[in-house]
Amino acid sequence: MELDSLEKFELSTKKDAWEQLKNYTDARIALGRAGCSIPTKPMLDFQLSHAQARDAVFQPLDTTHLQHLFREKNIDSFTVQSLAENKEVFLKRPDLGRILNDESVEKCKQYKRDNRQKFDVCIVIGDGLSALAIEENAFSMAIALKQQFEKQGWSLAPIIIATGSRVALGDHVVELLDIPMLVMMIGERPGLSSPDSMGIYYTWGAKKGNLDSTRNCISNIRPAGLSIEIATQRLMGLMINSKKHSISGVHLKDDHIIESVEIHEKPKLLF
Repeated sequence: MELDSLEKFELSTKKDAWEQLKNYTDARIALGRAGCSIPTKPMLDFQLSHAQARDAVFQPLDTTHLQHLFREKNIDSFTVQSLAENKEVFLKRPDLGRILNDESVEKCKQYKRDNRQKFDVCIVIGDGLSALAIEENAFSMAIALKQQFEKQGWSLAPIIIATGSRVALGDHVVELLDIPMLVMMIGERPGLSSPDSMGIYYTWGAKKGNLDSTRNCISNIRPAGLSIEIATQRLMGLMINSKKHSISGVHLKDDHIIESVEIHEKPKLLF
């Protein structure tokens, strides 16, 4: 009996010997082959992931929805904007994403004049290179951190939601507000399997012009990466030591022992 075209295609598609390893990683491995090329489905999956990564970069952050979520939890927040007024400028001029525009500077100064309370911690949420990462992870992370701050007796300033932001924009914010501990949540550069990855940069005594060596970074916070629970534990371990010694960055060591971990089945050896 003569084979139809679909059966011929399936017979011509060769599976890879490492197929089982795909159960343990998002990396593009064991794609198989169809003739001298890769099969159609892996190619289409790659094109979809590339489109999702591009969309994550150019998608605007929905600041209104984020503020609404915080209002529902009775958490104050306000928005600021960098000197990068649109995505094109943001991508071409990283330096402008590190500085607040004049209106935002005045907004921070006015808040400082109207509120004499001394805060221990400021959370700045910036869109960075993936607004999707912020919309998927930042709110839950902020709520988890707020609960831990309350256990430590630390006061939390209003949440600052920043657009057109690079990591260092948070330095400018807390310098104006005069707050010692900065938690900067920001959308990370999207990979082809991780358009929703958020990073956190922690700094003690941040101010404009700070070097990256003064920060501590926790990366790849997302459902398929580092969980919010473990990221919160790691960050709190750093912050408690930071407050004790008034340091951060390369001088602050991450010696915190994780209280709970996620257990995954170990891959079976194929040979």
